[in-house]
Amino acid sequence: MNKAQFINSIYKLGKYDTKVEASRAYDAVVNALASRLSTGGSGSRVIRLPELGTFQMKTRKARMGRNPQTGRSIKIPSKKVVTFRGGKSLSKSL
Repeated sequence: MNKAQFINSIYKLGKYDTKVEASRAYDAVVNALASRLSTGGSGSRVIRLPELGTFQMKTRKARMGRNPQTGRSIKIPSKKVVTFRGGKSLSKSL
């Protein structure tokens, strides 16, 4: 499912008069998630949405890797990543 298909499903399932309103709702949710995960301490970098799951910002440690084309060792820097763990309701519905 891409963004347009997701917005279309929000429009059909939600109580929006137009797809533009559904698109604004989608953008608001994405912006709220991004701003909450990018700011604050470690405790505020967790978003728990009942029946959906938990989004969490974590930092991957720096490590050594290997370039598959040349076989040379390379240093992979630390990186911030967002993880998602589905909730019970989501898991049961699958």
